[in-house]
Amino acid sequence: MAVLKDYVALTKPNIIRLNAIAAFGGFWVASKWDNIDWLLLLYMLIGSALTMASACVINNYWDRELDKKMERTKNRALPTKRLNPNAVLVYGIVLGIIGLAVLFALVNPLTGWLGLLGFFVYVVIYTMWLKRTSTWSTSIGGISGAMPPVIGYCAVTGVVDEGAWILFALLFLWQPAHFWSLAIRRVEEYRAAGFPLLPVVKGIPRTKLQMLPYIVLLIPTGILMFTYDYVGYTYLIISLICGIVWLVHTCMGIRAADTTKWARTNFLISINYLMVVFLVMIADTNGAIG
Repeated sequence: MAVLKDYVALTKPNIIRLNAIAAFGGFWVASKWDNIDWLLLLYMLIGSALTMASACVINNYWDRELDKKMERTKNRALPTKRLNPNAVLVYGIVLGIIGLAVLFALVNPLTGWLGLLGFFVYVVIYTMWLKRTSTWSTSIGGISGAMPPVIGYCAVTGVVDEGAWILFALLFLWQPAHFWSLAIRRVEEYRAAGFPLLPVVKGIPRTKLQMLPYIVLLIPTGILMFTYDYVGYTYLIISLICGIVWLVHTCMGIRAADTTKWARTNFLISINYLMVVFLVMIADTNGAIG
């Protein structure tokens, strides 16, 4: 039972859960509460979840030696040698093959290619390359994290149009400020592990400032969702309020006396922002409650 728990933990269930909500949101926006293909929705969620799980497992496999140096990760199954690395690698590859096969064969080829793109960016570009060499790892790695709502949307439409791009922008812009809030709290651990993240290389004050443009640009995404008639007034108002709240709190961090406390709160705000925005998006698609 403990081994099964370790294998599940390798897939980073919390990340998959959050991204599944985003994928569901993209699907619902494209469907507009009309003629929902429930079987297609199920296949999309299974395929995207397994593809994400595969990328997370391989990420854990690749980072196993560096994870030993961080308090947050040193007790994971691979750093503590509770699992065999080769078995974990095979496990990750099998998950990816099944996930992509589901997307290509049971959803549509476009979602398969989007899933493959997200997998490639996360595993090869982010994990194997930029995470160890550049402060741009977080921003560019955000391409993979922005794929779930696009996959959900394109499962219905079969095309990448303005709706797909707006959903991509929402997740892409959300990620840096979210992750940097965590990185600021764990900056010394990342420094010891040798990860050249922005707060490690450029410092915490610079990182706080660099969060601002991403959050500022999030606000127009809510307006664009409304402008293109994907959502109603309820979503427009709530997304604006949530974006402004997060922006104000981030600005407060520039002069925060307790950076660790501020970063912890900012991290929680970022998670709640995404949850609320997507849940309201689902409820208010095409003005259902607006």
